[in-house]
Amino acid sequence: MGLKNPWEPVQTFSNTQTPRGRELHVKNGEAGILTTQVSKLIDWGRSSSLWPALFGLACCAIEMMSTSADRFDMARFGAEVYRASPRQADLMIVAGRCSIKMAPVLRQIYDQMPDPKWVIAMGACASCGGVFNNYAIVQGVDKIIPVDVFIPGCPPTPEMLLFGFNELQRKIREGVPNPPDPLKASGMKLVGPIGEEL
Repeated sequence: MGLKNPWEPVQTFSNTQTPRGRELHVKNGEAGILTTQVSKLIDWGRSSSLWPALFGLACCAIEMMSTSADRFDMARFGAEVYRASPRQADLMIVAGRCSIKMAPVLRQIYDQMPDPKWVIAMGACASCGGVFNNYAIVQGVDKIIPVDVFIPGCPPTPEMLLFGFNELQRKIREGVPNPPDPLKASGMKLVGPIGEEL
């Protein structure tokens, strides 16, 4: 009983379908070629290397910052570093309540992000206004920008943010389209801090 050649194929296939429907071609020990659509490959790459921009407005921002620490290690999902510039980010995490005066700034930062871009609303305040049901707080940032994932909680734990992040990655990989832009759909316009129209 001798040692087997490590380069000898254990099993040979020919035109076999993998579980996801992709074809796998292997001939007599040659390397296999996995064929797929380029768009699926690009979506997989995008979902595995999201660059988040911070938009921390309240107590949820503390939980968001702790998610990137070594205990939870958000880097293992491809979100290595939070970006300081929206022009370098493709994911905005809105953490906390958004006031009426902050809404034009939120929209302006969203518009500065390159396409494709995604948004996570973290916490009850960002999702629906939370306990601040009054004239000064936007009752959900989805009235200003399109939101892909809502994370409930007051404040949500880092594990919930990681779950929401994984849910967003799944949506990107599956090619789920972004929700419609609420301002374009309603025809509303935001006025900036010094009166110019955004």
